[in-house]
Order: sequence, then structure tokens, then C-alpha cells
Amino acid sequence: MDVANHSVVSEFIFLELSSSWEIELVLFVFSSMFFVASMLANSLIVLTVTSDPHLRSPMYFLLANLSFLDLGISSVLSPKIIYDLFRKRKVISFGGCIAQIFFIHFIGGVEMVLLTAMAFDRYVAICKPLHYFTIMNQKCILLSVSAWIIGLIHSTVQLVFVIELPFCGPNVLDTFYCDLPRLIKLACTDTYRLEFIVTANSGFISLGSFFVLIISYIFILITVRKHSSSDSSKTLSTLSSHVMVMSLFFGPCIFVYTWPHPTSHLDKFLAFFDAVLTPVLNAVIYTFRSKEMKMAMRRVCSQLLVYRRIS
Repeated sequence: MDVANHSVVSEFIFLELSSSWEIELVLFVFSSMFFVASMLANSLIVLTVTSDPHLRSPMYFLLANLSFLDLGISSVLSPKIIYDLFRKRKVISFGGCIAQIFFIHFIGGVEMVLLTAMAFDRYVAICKPLHYFTIMNQKCILLSVSAWIIGLIHSTVQLVFVIELPFCGPNVLDTFYCDLPRLIKLACTDTYRLEFIVTANSGFISLGSFFVLIISYIFILITVRKHSSSDSSKTLSTLSSHVMVMSLFFGPCIFVYTWPHPTSHLDKFLAFFDAVLTPVLNAVIYTFRSKEMKMAMRRVCSQLLVYRRIS
């Protein structure tokens, strides 16, 4: 399907993140640093989990999936953000904008389900430790495949809503990447119902999933308190990592899609935080709060250094 035929607009223009050249320079430096850090850290996590035999557990398999998703969202958003920071005219083609929306919602949908799967993994590990591997070895692949399928369905549904909209101008987006709420407002038709559907599909689902996860973690914490053991501190540390990652993911998403009075500057800050900082923070949180992961990374890095010296 040639999406350009449905619209007079062939490109969209992004507004500047700041009118100050110095601030945009600072943003360029930080964006570049965090992009490189995100790619390196998440690539190392994926490599470590796939190559280290000590991490052959469902928890680390799900973590590798999360890091792979963070690699994807960094690749979709950060290069364009960094490139545009030094461009006077920040534009994206109509097709490029649609592609950004598709991949953002695809990855976001997968991550939403994956975080729920990780909460289930922790529930089984804490509440049914003797049956953990029996249960999770059977369900781990199923949960991962389900996450990717649900993410694809979610993104496709969002794309169907947008791809048929007529855009005849204006074509200025007060943001630095294509997102549904602002793009829909530019359509040359009444979009009230569509905005409600998009909010229900993204905002309410995010809000509902967030509360389900919060309730799940509260239940797990109650179980930990009742059956305190020598491993309780380790369990609480792992749970706190999951809660922090969950908050980083759902916080901006819920605000953007459900807040009734959007504020441009706050929206931009949350969007920048979500696009640039969250992927590297996820890696840091899971890495530095897990002794097993840190030890495994040292082993992998040592092996890579030995291999490089030999070659």
C-alpha cells in the first residue's frame, strides 16, 4: 500500500527541543553518550545471557528479550534525534513517520507483555520455588512468543487507525519524533472518536497493566514477608529492580496517553527521557543489582579479550 496517496502532506516538521543552541549542544552530547552506552550495555547483556551457561534460566532469558527490545527502541529513535539536533530544518517523510509509529508501538507492546511475564516469573520463583523450573521452562518460550505476537497486533491496529487519515496541512509536530496523539491532531477530519480509541488502546491498556503489575508485586512482597529467609534480601533487591524498570516504562507512557491536560515542555521531557535514557537505565538497573550478571559479564569480557589477543 502506498501510504503517501492518502495524504497531501509528504513530510512532517519537528520543532526544536530548545531555542538555545547551547542547550541543543548539551542535548546532542548527552544523547550521543547515552545512545552509545545503551547499545553497548544491552548488546553485552544479550551476548552474556546467550553465551554464559550459568545464566540458563527463564529469568535471564526474559531479561535478554528486554535488552533486545531496548536495542530496538534505541536504534529507532536515538539516531534520528541526534541527527536532527544539528539540523535547522528537522523533517521526516510521511512514510518514515508511519514507520516510527509502527516500531515504537510494536516494541512498546512487546515490552508491556514482557514485563508482565517477568512479574509472573518472579511470582513463581518466590511462591513456588520447588516447581519453578518445571513451570517456567514450559511457559517461558510461550510467554515470549505471545509478547511478540501481541506487540505486533497492537502496533498493526494503531497503524490501521492512522494510515487512512487525510493530512492536508499543517504539518508541524511539536515534538522530536512521531507519536500518535500529536499526529492525529493534524488530520483534516474530525478525530475525536479516533483519539478516544487510541487512548483506550494505548493509555488505558498501559494504565491497566501497570496496576495489575503493582498488585502482583504487592502480593509477592507479602509472600516474602511471610516466608522470610536468608535469601529475602536478594529477593527484595531483584523485585526492586523489576519495579524500577516497570516505573520507567509505564510512567511516561501513562502520562502521554491519559493525562487530560498535556503540557508541551513536560511531554517533551518525558519523551526525551523515555527515548534516550530509559534503554540504558534498564540495562544498568538489572546489571548492577545482580551479582550473577556482573560475574557473567566479567567472564564474557575476559573471554573476548583472550580471543582478541589470540587473533
